[in-house]
Amino acid sequence: MEPLPVRYSRMTQTRLVLPPDTNHLDTIFGGKVLSYIDEIAALTAMKHSNCVVVTASIDSVDFLSSAKVGDALTLEACVTSTGRTSMEVYVKVFADDLLQGQKVMTTESFLTMVAVDVEGRPTPVPPIIPETEEDKQLFETAPSRREHRKSRPALR
Repeated sequence: MEPLPVRYSRMTQTRLVLPPDTNHLDTIFGGKVLSYIDEIAALTAMKHSNCVVVTASIDSVDFLSSAKVGDALTLEACVTSTGRTSMEVYVKVFADDLLQGQKVMTTESFLTMVAVDVEGRPTPVPPIIPETEEDKQLFETAPSRREHRKSRPALR
């Protein structure tokens, strides 16, 4: 399987934060942001693997600041590393106050997606080729995130 450059599956989505998406403080619900993150991570992983994917894990979500009604919420995602059938996807979320010209990162997250065949069995994915400095740093630090994921105790 030929390796693919990170840019091949890099994706960006922009959404408008509307009143139904927000809490009593007029800031977006964290669950809404999580839904957007899961969606763009799946699309990015599908593009990279050319397969249907399932979310295996939302490894981390850090809410750094909030977005308010009227902000443009921009999500950027890329595959940072691959296993045999899995892909780690990094998602950054920005809130853009288009009227004030201010943009701030609100959230960042790492997810693990698994490619599956038509019968739902895990299927191999191509390796990635990191290109930018950020790609290379994320690629180099991926093994420690993978070890952290595997070392977490199951909550049962």
